[in-house]
Amino acid sequence: MTLADPMKNSLLRTSVIGSYPFPSWLYHAVNNLKEFGADDIAEMKDDATTCAIQDQLRAGLDVITDGEQTRLDFNLSFYGHLNGISMEPESPRKFGPPAHDQRGKHEIIDELSAPNGLGTVEEFRRLKRLAPEGQALKMSVPGPFTMSGRLIPSERYPDRFAITEALLPIISNELESLVAEGCEEICVDEPSMSCYGYKEDPNRFVDIFNKTVEAVYGKTRLCTHLCFGNFKGHAVGYRSYKPLFPSFLDLRVDEMHLEMANREYAELEIISEIPEKIDVAIGIIDVKSYFIEPLDLLEDKIKECLKFVDANRLVLTPDCGLSQTARWAAKKKLINMCQAARNVRDYL
Repeated sequence: MTLADPMKNSLLRTSVIGSYPFPSWLYHAVNNLKEFGADDIAEMKDDATTCAIQDQLRAGLDVITDGEQTRLDFNLSFYGHLNGISMEPESPRKFGPPAHDQRGKHEIIDELSAPNGLGTVEEFRRLKRLAPEGQALKMSVPGPFTMSGRLIPSERYPDRFAITEALLPIISNELESLVAEGCEEICVDEPSMSCYGYKEDPNRFVDIFNKTVEAVYGKTRLCTHLCFGNFKGHAVGYRSYKPLFPSFLDLRVDEMHLEMANREYAELEIISEIPEKIDVAIGIIDVKSYFIEPLDLLEDKIKECLKFVDANRLVLTPDCGLSQTARWAAKKKLINMCQAARNVRDYL
């Protein structure tokens, strides 16, 4: 590929999925936005993104994101950029144990479109402006099947796959816009595919994914994130990767990320099938737990992964985005993950 090499740390590269915890003050600000002017909000976005960047740099990550600090439902959620939907004003269930049904769904009232894009170009420009020059940067974009999950089928789009097909060109255009802006690494998040892989045709998922990335494949480093859900620390899918393989080896990506730490490294041997075609990113930090993984444990797990994949094909990450983990814990977990990677590199 004719672009700067984001794999310059080619042995045991450390990365993140996308999201990072908000600073505590941002939660308060989001709930009181009417108190702020446009310039205040612009400053808030820069400040929150700077916090995420600096935390990641201090941890020693090779690849960082903007922490998705500005993807707030009030104006920068992906659904907020879509035409043709009626935004649900509030959660359908407000009390009781947290679960995915509290996220709610939006009604489709017209043809789906996003004439002004989904906002990721603005986010990437901010990240480039605030991050150190030469730092490897990554943006995350939800895939169309995952994004379809919060939209209610309609007469125009009678089922989830019809909604997915309508969203596919919107996501594809967003990826093209990011590449045109110079984004050298993009993660297309499709956790819903791994959640539904046990009961849907995985080859159909592969076809959807490959159509989504067709225009940018080979023009940027493409990653995909496959997990089993993480709303307020809870999974939602049948937690096995076996139904996805070998079909998912045909995904047109450079890096495939798998959640492992939260699953006690179940099915770890499956990663031996992947590196012949794709780099493997393994989640070695459990974002659903407040157990701070010690260095010796992480080093042992990295070495265990190396039994199945060479160090130059292995990327180390948290299991999922860190937005559902308290910031104090996310800091400690990332610091230990990066230090463990350095220790094993020295060992190698």
